[in-house]
Amino acid sequence: MSEDPLAGVPTRAQIAEIILRPRPHRDTFEGWQHYRATRHLLVPPPRITPAQWGRLEPGRRADLDLFRRLTNVNLPLQQTPMSAKVARVINRRLHGNALNQGSPTLPGIMVSGPGNHGKTATVSSVCAAFEDMWLDLHQHLNPASVEGTLDLHAPIAFVQIPVTATPKSLCESILNFFSTERRKMTLPQLIRQVADSLRDHGVRALVLDDINRLRMHRADDQDVLDLVRALMGFQVTLILTGVNIPGLGLLREARRDARTRQWVLPPLESARVHGLEVTQTERRFEMVELDHFRYDTPQAIQDFTDHLQGIENHLRLLKAKKGMLTSGTMPEYLMRRSGGVVGILGRLITDGAQEAMDSGTERLDEALLDGIVIGREEPAEPAAAHDQAAEPASAKPRPGRARGRNTVFDDHGPQATPAAG
Repeated sequence: MSEDPLAGVPTRAQIAEIILRPRPHRDTFEGWQHYRATRHLLVPPPRITPAQWGRLEPGRRADLDLFRRLTNVNLPLQQTPMSAKVARVINRRLHGNALNQGSPTLPGIMVSGPGNHGKTATVSSVCAAFEDMWLDLHQHLNPASVEGTLDLHAPIAFVQIPVTATPKSLCESILNFFSTERRKMTLPQLIRQVADSLRDHGVRALVLDDINRLRMHRADDQDVLDLVRALMGFQVTLILTGVNIPGLGLLREARRDARTRQWVLPPLESARVHGLEVTQTERRFEMVELDHFRYDTPQAIQDFTDHLQGIENHLRLLKAKKGMLTSGTMPEYLMRRSGGVVGILGRLITDGAQEAMDSGTERLDEALLDGIVIGREEPAEPAAAHDQAAEPASAKPRPGRARGRNTVFDDHGPQATPAAG
């Protein structure tokens, strides 16, 4: 009796349960735990030939097709040379700070890069692995818990910067992660509540995502940065992620070193700032850039090809051949279409895989992918032109104007201010 080629493939009802299962956002404790517990659970179905597929009962064939589609649109997070560099820096800081017994202020990490480069995915993956280790080390118990309390043990807290951030709204976002009850509180009371929550829940690292929402020419955003500095004294590691962090005014005017592809700060005396407050940020944070794939050296080409091989191994298309993404001119084609940006490459391939199933082609080639439009075509060097140009910290609102409605979404930055003669 031949072995069932679909052994282990879930039924349609089970697949529907996977698809329809609630997926809370990771900026809550429940959502973060759901992400941490399920990030490695999707296992692709076995590969079968078109002939085997044709012999399946219609119902089982439909089950397999649905599961193949689910697999093809959920590409695995692969470690790239770029993400590995970021992971090493974050791991070094997380472990070093977690074991630090004396410093009152723990240094943090800034992860910068253009959009679609996988900053949030990389940081989340590293932090989830750290939490797994930390929970196992303490048998999932909070070593700082108070006897008789039921505080959750949350080594990692993931929070998004509010769209129109203020110190109060940031405090509320942090407290929302723990579903902490709060009534009308003053800002000092909210900050104290945040400090207590971070301590009581055993938080070792606080991830602040989308830090690029801050604009340093806004008074509220400057106050938020002051609060971020204060959070560093709460014995947690701060990890800030965002697009074009060097251009936000969080640090002094930084320049990108073309050789190292990292950001370099000028000498302190050349910085156009008043006072030394900026050093409280730049000297307490290490910034790392998450770059894109390149295709200009044999090693870079091999790295990109290895990434394509990982994607190819995951895809489930009936007529896919070995080397579908890695042989011939396909690597050069995919590099040209994506600019080496992981997120754009993923969208191109997942959309192409769906088209391949819908059309019955059941394989990816250049002709099929030519019909897939992924927004605007990205430039060859996406890291050189960041997605969001930020206003410099020196820009200030015009004096003497009465406070009116919130015009944050009408802001046109420094272009509205005449240039000095």
